[in-house]
Amino acid sequence: MVREFEHKNFWAIILGGSRGLGLASALKLAEHGMNICIIHRDRRTDIEKINKYFEQIKNENVQFISFNLDGLKSENILLILESLKEKMGENGKVKTFIHSVAKGHLKAMVHDHQSTLTNEDFLITLNAMAISLYDWTKAIFTGSLFSSDARILAFTSEGNSKAWPNYGAVSAAKAALEAISRNIALEFAPFGLRSNCIQAGVTDTASFKMIPNSDSIKEFTRQRNPFKRLTTPIDVANVVYLLCKEEAAWINGTVIPVNGGEHIN
Repeated sequence: MVREFEHKNFWAIILGGSRGLGLASALKLAEHGMNICIIHRDRRTDIEKINKYFEQIKNENVQFISFNLDGLKSENILLILESLKEKMGENGKVKTFIHSVAKGHLKAMVHDHQSTLTNEDFLITLNAMAISLYDWTKAIFTGSLFSSDARILAFTSEGNSKAWPNYGAVSAAKAALEAISRNIALEFAPFGLRSNCIQAGVTDTASFKMIPNSDSIKEFTRQRNPFKRLTTPIDVANVVYLLCKEEAAWINGTVIPVNGGEHIN
C-alpha cells in the first residue's frame, strides 16, 4: 500500500470522527500515513468500544489525538486547536478538515400527538450541521494551521433537495452546509483551500437509524440503487481519501454523489 501522506506531518481534523462516515474516513486516511485528530461527543458507556477503533488508528503508526468535547462551543474549538498545535509541532499542518456532524432535530412540522418543529429546533440543527463548518474552517485558518493545499470536506445527503417526513430541519441544514462550502471554496481559494461536499447515499449508520421509518427508506434504496445495495462508510471513506490526493487539487466547490448511481433512478 502506498502511504503518500507518511513523513509529511500532515493531519486530518475530523469533527464527529468516533463513528460512521467520520470514523471510516479516519481509518482510511491513517492507513495512508495521515495523522489524525478526532473531536467527538460520546457517553462514557460508549468509550470502551470507541477506544478500540482509536487503537486501530494508532496501530497504523501515525500520531493520534482525540477530544471528547462539545466541538460546537467556541471556547472548546480554541482549546482543541491550541492542544493540537502543540502536538503537531512547528512543521505540522492540517491537510484535511472533515465535517461529519449528525446533531439535529428529527421532528414533523405537523403532528397530532407529538411535539413539532420549533424555531429553536431549526437554529440548533443549522448551527450544528452547517454553520459549524465555517466556524471550524475560520478558526483553523486564523490559527495558520492549514497546509498550502488543504482540503475541506463535508457530508451532505439527498435531503439537500428532496423532502422527507421529519427531515425538515436537517434538510435545511444540508442545503445551508452546501452553500457555506461553496463560499469557502470561493473565498479561501487564494489561500490554497479546496472545499467540497460528499453526498453519501443511504448508509446504515447509527444516525441514519434515528430517522423515522428508516427501515422503509433502506428497502426502497436497495430497489432503486443500480447495484441493489446501500452505501457503506468505506465507500465514502474511499472518496475522502481520493479527494485528499494531489491529483484532486482541481476539484473545488462542488457536491460529489457517492452512492453507486442511487440519485439517477
